[in-house]
Amino acid sequence: MTRPFERHGSRSAGREHRRRYTRRDLLRTTALGGTAALSGFAGIGVASAQDGGNGETEFTVEIRNVSSNDTLQPPDGERQPVPLSPGVYAVYRGGDPIFTAGKQGGARGLEQLAEDGDPTRLERSLDDQQGVQSDVFDRPEGSDQPGPLEPGQTYRFDFDAQPGERLSFATMFVPSNDLFFAPGGIGIPLFRSGNPISGNVTSQVLLWDAGTERNEQPGTGPNQAPRQSAPNTGPDENAPVQPISRVDDGFRYPAVADVIRVTVASRNA
Repeated sequence: MTRPFERHGSRSAGREHRRRYTRRDLLRTTALGGTAALSGFAGIGVASAQDGGNGETEFTVEIRNVSSNDTLQPPDGERQPVPLSPGVYAVYRGGDPIFTAGKQGGARGLEQLAEDGDPTRLERSLDDQQGVQSDVFDRPEGSDQPGPLEPGQTYRFDFDAQPGERLSFATMFVPSNDLFFAPGGIGIPLFRSGNPISGNVTSQVLLWDAGTERNEQPGTGPNQAPRQSAPNTGPDENAPVQPISRVDDGFRYPAVADVIRVTVASRNA
């Protein structure tokens, strides 16, 4: 069973290109496994460039899949990589508009992203929030089509930001029921002492459990996106959003840095 979505490319690529694709198209290459602290500044430097005359700095974020063919090692299944889904980013002040750790739900659409790898509803929800700049990232570098991020591939997106603003994003840990990668705390501060950051920010990223669907063995569960018969299948959980390290489900998960690497570069806008 498939379900059509109307989607658009990233803002940096231009919103004029709209395309339709199915959820099964989105995750087709993931079938049968596919081909820290809450905050900190490890690996981050301060860019030498100061803010432009308009008070904004242009940032480029790269999300790279660094998993390998044996990153995920289910005890009763084949070793496999960890594909990542198209995701959503948000630039904002104050609290993270995507979710709040320890609270149930999150923004409208977080469940669809965390369970099915579909960022559409979440981006629309963020777009409705005042003071939030958001968009989808969905095309691996070198591809002109949206799709999941396989090992060695990179999502890239650009935006302008001002001192005091933060970055958050969410991308699904595909071989799961409802897990996703996102920054911890209230997001990644884009400036330090008024200067834009630049460097590796992976230490500020955590693997989260959305709390919307009961967990199964990662990489083998019948209700996980690569294997489920339709979106939104599997028993509901109704738990708060929390780091997977705080979830006692009896399963083992790879380290964040073994799956994803996130870097930020900044320059005058």
